[in-house]
Amino acid sequence: MPQRILQPGEIEALDRTSLPRVRLPQPSSLFADRAARLVQLADGHPIGDYLRFLAGLARAQHKAAATVLTAPIDADTVRRANAHGMPLVQAASQIDPAWQGVLDGLLDAVQADAGLPAALLPVLERLRTLTPEARDQLARRVLAGLLNEPDDLAAAPIVVAALQVVFADQASHLNEAEVPYAEPATVCPVCGTPPVVSVLRIGGREAGLRYLHCGTCCTEWHMVRVKCSHCESTQNVRYQSVQDGGDVVVAETCGTCHTYRKLVNQEKDPLAEPLADDLASLMLDLLMGETDFARATMNPWLPMSEVAAPSP
Repeated sequence: MPQRILQPGEIEALDRTSLPRVRLPQPSSLFADRAARLVQLADGHPIGDYLRFLAGLARAQHKAAATVLTAPIDADTVRRANAHGMPLVQAASQIDPAWQGVLDGLLDAVQADAGLPAALLPVLERLRTLTPEARDQLARRVLAGLLNEPDDLAAAPIVVAALQVVFADQASHLNEAEVPYAEPATVCPVCGTPPVVSVLRIGGREAGLRYLHCGTCCTEWHMVRVKCSHCESTQNVRYQSVQDGGDVVVAETCGTCHTYRKLVNQEKDPLAEPLADDLASLMLDLLMGETDFARATMNPWLPMSEVAAPSP
């Protein structure tokens, strides 16, 4: 059988060790793409009004991302994190002060929306009148998932939106070599936040690879498929969907820790976007609510008072 000599580019394509282990956010397109997907998914959807509200919020994030100035993660922090295999920062305790100005801009944009529900006006007013210290405390509660008060739950999506802008900006200025191999692999190596969903990417060296998506800094990091993204077990991992086959979003369940996390498959729809498609697949969450699997991490734009997932 004749053999063909591989060219250098083809050799590199076969080397799986060269795969992109992290996908750093690109704020210049991230929020605009998310807004467009939310608008697309809102058409005819049971929570279409909320998806359209979030689309407007994402457009405001896109505008804010063009002007925000955050402090870079310093070289000593990068060296220390890499030496000890830990995330570069811990989001809840290291919030860039720039988030306060971003929040003010988002509040202005939301209030200017002609379709703003009247029920949101007190939420906006509360966020405007909070002291900077009280805002920071609220942001820490949001990032830690300590949301047991109705006022906090109502404010959380807007607070999260502001935090995403500043954390994504910080992460976007890194390069892959600076991002540590953090342990455990089930938290974001940049900001230490658990992933919201995983996404099966298409195109280039990322084709067919599964990445975990951070809902705070929007970084993605590689994890092999058929491995629990909560406890890292490779046993008893199964997939469930609303319909048999063809679903863009499926639930990856783990029989070891009894949790599930959604997998967004771009091979089924190239326009699929992690957070947007997660929100739009609430029917799957309702289906999973009838099982003994608890959701591992909630979507930051649909916060709940608590998450029932056990520790891995």
